[in-house]
Amino acid sequence: MDERPNIKKWVVFYPIYINSKKTIAEGRRIGTSKACENPTCVEIYDSCKYLNIPAAIEIDKAYPRDFMQRGRVRVLLKREDGTFSNPGITSRKQLMLQVAELVPRHQGRTKKQETTSASASGPSTKSGKGKKKR
Repeated sequence: MDERPNIKKWVVFYPIYINSKKTIAEGRRIGTSKACENPTCVEIYDSCKYLNIPAAIEIDKAYPRDFMQRGRVRVLLKREDGTFSNPGITSRKQLMLQVAELVPRHQGRTKKQETTSASASGPSTKSGKGKKKR
């Protein structure tokens, strides 16, 4: 079954909606305490898949207020027969809050954090060169 013709009716979800680094004037739609830092389309897409909500990435699209911010995700909240894709998520706001909660735990993010923390706390057993204690 080809979902491409119906995708135009799906809800648009820009990463900026849940970006804690942006202000409400710049496009954030949830509180900073619940938002996550610099989410990507792939992370949002994977979170929607985890929540069993059909989604599609549109990489070539840009956010109107910030055209340098590329990419968006189309999400099917409600099917054509009126039933919700995920009965636990019945609005865009609920979807944004759920996705913002999942993004920091995304597999790609946790790997990045592990590698940076491992390199930062690497072998630091250097003894001070120069003066020797006697």
